[in-house]
Amino acid sequence: MARRTVPHVAVRPLWRCRNCAAEWPCQPARLSLLVEYRGDRTALLLHLGTLMAEAAEHLARLNPGHVPDLHHRFLAWARARG
Repeated sequence: MARRTVPHVAVRPLWRCRNCAAEWPCQPARLSLLVEYRGDRTALLLHLGTLMAEAAEHLARLNPGHVPDLHHRFLAWARARG
């Protein structure tokens, strides 16, 4: 019997990985995103920026008065190495 593969996607509004429960984007999700957006880093950063804004809104509603710094989690790792 084959095991069903659970993708590394965000569970909203918690922004945890459905597969491994790590903060999303987890390492496997990051790798998948880098592969998906290979050759178009700008599009990847725009996509992640949109998701970061959504996550900030969700997380602020869950924990009023505390807005986590999501830049490192969503964008810093995806910037082109120079």
